[in-house]
Amino acid sequence: MPSYTGVAKSMELYGRAAELIPGRTQLISRRSSQFAHGVSPIYAERAKGSRFVDVDGNEFIDWINAVTAVILGHADDVVDSAVKEQIDRGSIYTVNSALEIELAEILIETIPSAEMVRYTKGGGEACAVAARIARGTTEREKILICGYHGWHDWYQAANFQANPETGEFPFAGIEPTGVPRGLEGSVLPFTYGDPEMVEALLQENVGEVAAIMMEPARGQLPPAGYLERIVELAHQHGALVIFDEVSCGWRFRIGGIQSEVGVTPDMTVVAKAMSNGYPMGAVVGSREAMEPAGRMFVSSSYWSDNVGLAASVATITELKRRDSERRFRELGGAVRTRLERAISDVGIDARVIGLETAPAISVDAPDADATKKIATLFCQEMARRGIYCHLGFQSTLAHTQEDIDITGEAATEVLGIVKGGLDHGDLDSLIECDASKEPFRRLVS
Repeated sequence: MPSYTGVAKSMELYGRAAELIPGRTQLISRRSSQFAHGVSPIYAERAKGSRFVDVDGNEFIDWINAVTAVILGHADDVVDSAVKEQIDRGSIYTVNSALEIELAEILIETIPSAEMVRYTKGGGEACAVAARIARGTTEREKILICGYHGWHDWYQAANFQANPETGEFPFAGIEPTGVPRGLEGSVLPFTYGDPEMVEALLQENVGEVAAIMMEPARGQLPPAGYLERIVELAHQHGALVIFDEVSCGWRFRIGGIQSEVGVTPDMTVVAKAMSNGYPMGAVVGSREAMEPAGRMFVSSSYWSDNVGLAASVATITELKRRDSERRFRELGGAVRTRLERAISDVGIDARVIGLETAPAISVDAPDADATKKIATLFCQEMARRGIYCHLGFQSTLAHTQEDIDITGEAATEVLGIVKGGLDHGDLDSLIECDASKEPFRRLVS
């Protein structure tokens, strides 16, 4: 790989962005503070397969992949060809596109909970649509939530309540500025893995809860019987269950976590990887839950533009054709093995955690402050070696054994630096930037 030459142009552009764009980026997870500011790349020039080149000419192996939105690989030839062919036929029509029906049939065939489908352009928007449909279908207003479900008012109103674990905001770093105070109490957070808490909330709000929306899994599969109990409790109280599989779906199972655990919700929200990076999202669900949406005002010009539809049809078709479920387990296993070897070779007190398709390094640290410093130092030194990552690694189907080997060699060197900093108590002297910040704290691990 080409040698790292610094990120001077990225930094110059980021400075200009401060004058033009509130918050500098459109996605919090792309802010420079999430990585190693001054060392990690901020702007890319092009991307292909498992790698991208930043505006300073540095090439990186990408283990973040547009925050999981890219699943086949950057600029996948099959998906991009389908999109280009569709653009030549028209990116959006005055009337409807038959692709709406084709994609709906694919989603219904693929996702256990799907009998009817509505489209959006992204995950947060799809969660908002799901909340609207659930409230309209049940004629109730309150929603219990566990996880991250986007930026919209309906969800951010949860931050008027206290985190059930800490007594602080449920979502660190997301204060409800601009959210109407009148929504307070309409969204109630609960702790993942605690069905008794859910039961208590349903009892305290009898006849008022429209739905339970939750991420069914992130860092690990749910405890045995947990999701089944959530569905049982919800239905006992006349509420719907909505699985937000925007982040956890597609890689582990094409049909989502629900396909793996055999628990079918009333509705499911999908987005991101369903279209390999092209804007697209969907709400799917049972006919009983979804059909009343035909009488609700749920409408937008671009929700069924042909580009997102064509990209999704091609992406899901390719995931199936390329035997993605098996391949992602192979890739995840290879990454895990290589990271475990790096940990063993260095002798650092750490382990590899996470779902088999999304391994992550967990380093034992003396306190939370040291944990942040370790994450920053790891990002900093991996970037210098041409690897763009946090402590977690999510592959695409374009990643190769060579990518894994290069990453493993870099991780061995970097973990050695981290161990030295821990052993000598001088992590600060090794870090050339402010400690990276998590953009928000989820209520599901």
